[in-house]
Amino acid sequence: MRNLWFRIVLALTLALGLGLAGAQAASPSGKRLPVKVVIVTTFEIGADTGDMAGEFQPWVEGWPLKHEIAIPGVRHVARYSDDGVLAIVSDMRGRTRESVAALILSDQFDLTQAYWIVSGIAGVDPAVASVGSAAWARYVVDADPIYELDERDMPADWPYGLYSNDAERPNVKGKAEGSSAMVWTLDKGLVDWAYGLTRDVKLPDPPGLQAQRAPYAGDPEGQRPPFVLQGDALGTVRFWHGAHRTQWAHDWVKLWTDGAGTFTMTDCEDQGILDVLDAHAASGRIDRRRVLVLRTGSNYSRGPLGRASLPHVFHGEGLKAGFDATFLVGGVVARELVGHWDRYATTLPTATPTGRSR
Repeated sequence: MRNLWFRIVLALTLALGLGLAGAQAASPSGKRLPVKVVIVTTFEIGADTGDMAGEFQPWVEGWPLKHEIAIPGVRHVARYSDDGVLAIVSDMRGRTRESVAALILSDQFDLTQAYWIVSGIAGVDPAVASVGSAAWARYVVDADPIYELDERDMPADWPYGLYSNDAERPNVKGKAEGSSAMVWTLDKGLVDWAYGLTRDVKLPDPPGLQAQRAPYAGDPEGQRPPFVLQGDALGTVRFWHGAHRTQWAHDWVKLWTDGAGTFTMTDCEDQGILDVLDAHAASGRIDRRRVLVLRTGSNYSRGPLGRASLPHVFHGEGLKAGFDATFLVGGVVARELVGHWDRYATTLPTATPTGRSR
């Protein structure tokens, strides 16, 4: 009998000890860190500081984010500041979902009032904006649940071989039940406010960037010096490029937003991030209304009109300009939120009818 009681006591002691160890591992202070702004970047090229920057480094150095913290389920170490900004590297494509879910489910942070800024580079449609430009999304559209037919086998009157699940041809809205919401609408007042704060931000326009856009003489918006705009994001885990695919992206965004959206940026993660945020919104862990998506053009989604081209994502000044613009524009919004937290903690900012922020 004594042996039995000894085993029970030992088991309880071990269980309690493991529980305490887990709680200590969850947060260095044993308390959940309150977060005001979450920055989600998708990749970093090398180190977090001191070398060629990716998406993460401009935030680490520019804020700065001095403290490191490991989040179980997120492969790259996260960074945070004493004033309540947390930034992660989610990794790209499918890994993004895992990382964002791991962050939300972690007991290390209090995210209930946090604003989210998805901050990363993308391909930009030269009909809408230029490389180095920054677009605040009103809509995020998913293009992963899709039927794909080899163009060599498609009917002669089809524009391309991509079409919706449960549809019979392109440009017909199908279904994606159990797979995706297909389109997420971001809070209009918040997006307008962020745009109003940043629309006059001057973005770098070095000679190399001017040379990169020079061949796009047939695209007036694509030839403009970098600027801030409102424009929508299309997410696919596959990378695509070319005139026909850009036309498909334009049509796809119009289809799923019922004509309200304008395809501007193409990336590989936004659809996954918004899907995960929506899935956890009802839990009260996050506020889905407090989400912003900022994508910056590092390359064009197609070649100049009438000319075929290969994608040049990691080539030319566009890449650096895209990285720089993420913080130059997104940092303005983050600093306003943190600097006036007494106002924004409980009340979402909106823009006035004149476009001025309040």
